Formats: sequence, C-alpha cells, structure tokens
Amino acid sequence: MAAFLDPKSSLPEKADTAKWPLLLRDIDRLNVRSNHYTPIPCGHSPLVRPLEEHLKYGIINLDKPSNPSSHEVVAWVKRILKVEKTGHSGTLDPKVTGCLVVCVNRATRLVKSQQSAGKEYVGIVRLHNAIENEAALAKIVAQLTGPLFQKPPVISAVSKELRIRNIYQSKLLEFDAAENLGVFWVSCEAGTYVRTLCVHMGLLLGVGGHMQELRRIRSGMLKEDLTLVTMHDVMDAQWVYEHTKDETYLRRVIMPLEFLLISYKRVVVKDSCVNAICYGAKLMIPGLLRYEDGIEVGQDIVLMTTKGEAVALGIAEMTTAVMMDCDHGCVAKIKRVIMDRETYPRRWGLGPRAQQKKEMIKSGQLDPHGKPNDNTPKDWLKTELLKPKVEVKPEDVDSEEDQPAKPTAKEEKPKKKQKAESSSSESEQPKKKKKAESSSSESEQPKKKKKSKRKESVSESSSSSEPAPKKKKKGS
Repeated sequence: MAAFLDPKSSLPEKADTAKWPLLLRDIDRLNVRSNHYTPIPCGHSPLVRPLEEHLKYGIINLDKPSNPSSHEVVAWVKRILKVEKTGHSGTLDPKVTGCLVVCVNRATRLVKSQQSAGKEYVGIVRLHNAIENEAALAKIVAQLTGPLFQKPPVISAVSKELRIRNIYQSKLLEFDAAENLGVFWVSCEAGTYVRTLCVHMGLLLGVGGHMQELRRIRSGMLKEDLTLVTMHDVMDAQWVYEHTKDETYLRRVIMPLEFLLISYKRVVVKDSCVNAICYGAKLMIPGLLRYEDGIEVGQDIVLMTTKGEAVALGIAEMTTAVMMDCDHGCVAKIKRVIMDRETYPRRWGLGPRAQQKKEMIKSGQLDPHGKPNDNTPKDWLKTELLKPKVEVKPEDVDSEEDQPAKPTAKEEKPKKKQKAESSSSESEQPKKKKKAESSSSESEQPKKKKKSKRKESVSESSSSSEPAPKKKKKGS
C-alpha cells in the first residue's frame, strides 16, 4: 500500500542557514538561477577537509611579537609547520604588535587582496610639551581624517615619496596630562604610517610629538578576537600533532582561507564547471546556480561550490538584474584561481557535439587539430560558420572559353620583369660609352702632366751649375 500524507501534519521546518559556517551562511537568501545540476562526489567542506588539504588552504591570525620583523616571523612559521610556502598580508614594523595574517601554501594567492584591505590600530602618542586640555588633542585627532598627504619615515621599507592615504575614522580614547601621553584609535587604508600621523598631531598642536607604541587590532576580516594565536601556539600545536597525532590543536590554530572571503559577494557554480574555472575559463550563464543581490559590473566576487569551497576570485561582467533575465553570456572573468586543478574531474568535451568532432578526427574528416579539410562534410562547414568552396558550373565554363583568356597575375609578373630588363639594358649602353670616353680623357691628362714635370726638372738641373753647399757636421 502506498503511504499517504496526513493532512494534519505540518511541513518540515526550513533549515536555519544563518548559523551555517563561512560562505554557506544565509545561502537560502541567494537568488536561484537553476537547481538542475549533478553533484560530483569530490572536494570537501572547508571545516572537514583532511589535514593535508587543511594545511594547503589554511591561514593563521597571528599575534606578532615585538622586535622581530614580519618576514622573520613568516619564515619561522614556515620552518615550524614544514610547509612549502608562506606569506603575510601586510608588513608590521619590528616594534609593532598585533594581527598579522599568515597564509599557507595555496592561501598565499590571497595575499595581494588582503594587503589592500583596511586596517585598524590602537596607538600611543607622546607630546613633547604640555597642552591646555584634552579637548585640544581630541579635536586634532578627529580633524586628521579623509585623504591625507604622507611621506614615509626615514627608516621604512618603502620609497620616501609623498603619497596620499585615507583615514576613515579616528578618535581619542584616553589622555594622561601628567605624562603627556594620548591613546587613540584609527581605522585607515593599507599603507598608512601611523608614525607620521603622530608627528602631524604634534605639529598641529605646536608642541611636537612622536609615536610611543602601536598595536594592530584588525587586518581585513580578521580581528583581535578568539581566532588570534601566538607563536607559542603554533609550535605547541605542531608538537602535539607530531607526538600524539591529535589534529584538534593544529586545526584550532590554522583556519580555512574562506574566513578572508566572507565580505565578498558570492556566486555559486555547478560542480561540472569547477575544473574549467581552475584552468582559467570564464564563468558563463549555464554554469550559474545562485548569486547574491547587489552585484555590479567590475566588482570583485568569490566563486564557490555548493559545499562552500572557494574556487576563485572573479570580476563581475553582469549585474544581478542581468543574471536574472539573460539566457547566455559571460557572468564573470577570473581574477585569481584559488583551488587546485583536477580537484574536481573534467566535464568539458563530453557533449554530443564534442563526441562527434572526436569521431570525425579519427575518421580523417577533420585534421588532428579539429579544423576542416578536403574530406569535411558540407553540413559540418555550415554549422561551423565556414564558407564551403564555390563549385564552377559547366555553363559558366563554356561561356568563358569563347572570350579571350585574361592573363593571370603570375603570367603578368614575368612580362613586367622582361620589359624592365630590356629597358635597363638599353639605358646601360649609352652609359658605358660615356664612361669609356671619360676614362680615356682622364688617362691622357696624367700623361701630359708627367711630360711637363720632366721638362721642368731638366731645365732646373742645367741652370744650377754651382754645386750645393755641404752640410756642417754636428761636432764642428
């Protein structure tokens, strides 16, 4: 007997995706383009990846200690975790502490996008002299917002050229009048030198000032919260895994790279087109499943799988409204591929058209590169938008025989060459005659000159009858 629905029963409760992790959060609120796709049993959700893949796509929100440089810290992490590549998302000066995002292996492809992300700092400025009251400093700190001219300090890692950096917000948190110390908070663009900002505060107050201490409390999407770990945590987690094979501590220290992409607009793609995107192919409308509201042309978006994995960063070629109505076209072009190739199997070249093309290459109807040859059928040429060769009708041949045949381009070329040679030979004959006459006249002139010279020498010898005086010796 077939089971019937109980009319009094209620519908199953809808899944609460607001608590789903990372890129899958609120996925039910995305616009649905299509639900027809074939899931492929490949890939893993970011939080349940095997440890090898977890390390390959991992990031660390590191609390950088004072004194070592950012490059030294990154080199230490690489040596402790025994990985191939590491990188950081923005240099911190040696004396500065706080959030330093360290990317591991494939996650280093996100370094450039994170270096340009916004930063937040808490700093201490020391004024060189006393000021009237705390309100004067608070006013100056609030005034230093918007685009500001900055020249990097003498000791810095960049060229000492004047540049513009944006200060989004800044406020004074506390002021100690006895020590002339002020604690302030600032949210700024990447590449801002807070040291220079403290010098500007002192100049505007007329007493001078410099930075006493600085700490970064936010870098991109990562803040100074529970995700922050120290260098000791990294070393201890690796030691625990190597000696006890317990992955818990190591997974707590290293997080999936999807943490950095939460703020991006999301586009969900089919599993069948993931590998093509990993090879650099554009995302077209047939591969689109879901998309977020508010996408504009030229905006950076993240392409993700149905399991929540980040495939690539892309640049949108369509707005949300166009994706809803359009039946064909390019949705996004690839900016940076994140996922490894062959993580998902290939699914291009398996359609009926591609299979027919492969059979025609085997039978010799297409060349090895898939291009038409003499054996290619006309139907294929029409579908390939190629013009077939024009066949000459017998009626046209008879009518052409009655008329005198026109010389072809190949026949005209030798005739032109013969004419040119004959004209050049005729013009060369008078030139040769002139050359011979000029050469004979030139040869007679030197002979006459030689005879006249001989006569002059003879007359000089006869006129000089007295002997020439002898030269005196040097010793006399």
